[in-house]
Amino acid sequence: MAVLDRTDTLAPIREKVEAGERLDFEDGVALFESDDLLALGELADLARRVRGGDDRVFFVQNLNLYQTNVCRVKCKFCAFAKTQRQDGAYTLSADEFVENAVRQYEATRFTEIHCVNGESPHVDLDFYVEVLRKLREALPDVHLKFYTASEIHHMSTLSGLSHEEVLRELKDAGLGSLPGGGAEIFADRVRRLVAPGKEHPDEWFDVHDTAHRLGITTQCTMLYGHVETYEERIDHLLRLRAQQDASGGFLSFIPLAFHPENTVFERRGWRHTTGAEDLKTIAVSRLVLDNVPNLKAYWIMMGMPLAQVALHFGANDVQGTVVREEIFHAAGATTPTEQKLDELVRVVRDAGRVPVQRDTLYNELRRWAA
Repeated sequence: MAVLDRTDTLAPIREKVEAGERLDFEDGVALFESDDLLALGELADLARRVRGGDDRVFFVQNLNLYQTNVCRVKCKFCAFAKTQRQDGAYTLSADEFVENAVRQYEATRFTEIHCVNGESPHVDLDFYVEVLRKLREALPDVHLKFYTASEIHHMSTLSGLSHEEVLRELKDAGLGSLPGGGAEIFADRVRRLVAPGKEHPDEWFDVHDTAHRLGITTQCTMLYGHVETYEERIDHLLRLRAQQDASGGFLSFIPLAFHPENTVFERRGWRHTTGAEDLKTIAVSRLVLDNVPNLKAYWIMMGMPLAQVALHFGANDVQGTVVREEIFHAAGATTPTEQKLDELVRVVRDAGRVPVQRDTLYNELRRWAA
C-alpha cells in the first residue's frame, strides 16, 4: 500500500512533465518529501529528455585558481576564508597569479580559468582588473570565468561604483563570465544563521541580472544540507527560475552539498549529506528548473562514482578537470583535486552516455563515441 501511495503522489507530477507543464511550489516540496529515489531519478531523466536533452554529457578542461583567501565575511559554513593575520592566509599579486596560470597552461592547455576568492578588505578594484588584463594578454584564448556575485558586490562597495560599472570595467579587462557562488540559500532565515555578514540575496540577483543585460553569461548554485528546509530549497530554485525567465543568462545550475569539516557545523554534529540526498537534490533541481539547460554533477563534491549515477538523475555535465580545487577540500572533501580527460571520458561512457568536451559557453570542442 505504501508503494501505491508514493506512486499516486508522483503521478500528477509525471503528467505535468509529460505535458511540458511547469511544476509549482507544492510539486517541488512533494518531490523532496518522496522516498522513492529511483522514481525521482527516472522522472528527472524523463524531464531532461522531454525538454530536448540527448545522450551528450559535457565537461570542460579547466583550471581552478585563487587570488586570495583573505575574507571580511565570517560565513559559518566556510573553511576556506582566513583573516590577513591567520596562518595560511595569502594574497597573490597579478604577476604571481599570471605566472602560475601560464606555467600550468604549458602543461595542460586548459580552455578556462575558474577563479573565486575571499572578500579581502585590503585590496581595491584595480587588484581584480589588473589580473584580468594581464591574463588576457598572456593567455588570449583562455576564457576567464571569474568572481562570484558576492565578490562583485564587494568590489562595488570598495570602489563606490555600481554593479554595472564594476562589471563593465571587468569585462573590458577580459572577464568572460561569472561563476554562480555566493547564492547559498536565499531565505532570510537561513542567511541570518549561516552567513550573517553577507549581502542580501537581492544584491546577488542584481549582479546576475546586470551581467546578463551586458551579455555576460553566468552560472547559478544552491548550497544545501545545512539548516535549510525542503520548502526553502524549493523557494531558492523558484527564485532562480524566475530570474532566468527575466534575463536568460544562466548557462548551468550546480547544486553544492554542504561539507561541514573544519566549520562551526562540524562542532555542532553536522555530517556530510548522503548519496541519496545528493541524487534527490539533482533530480528535483532538474524537474523544477525547467529553463536552465545544463545541470552539473560536481564530482569534486560528490565523487566520481556518484556523479556517474547522477547522469541518470537529470544531470548532463560533470564539470571538468578542475585542477587545484581548494574550497571544498578545506571543508573535508576527500576527492582528488584533478581529473584527467581520459577518466572523464571513461566515466561518461560507462554511464551509457556520449562524452563531449565543451568550452565555457557549451560550444562542442570534441566528441567521443559512446
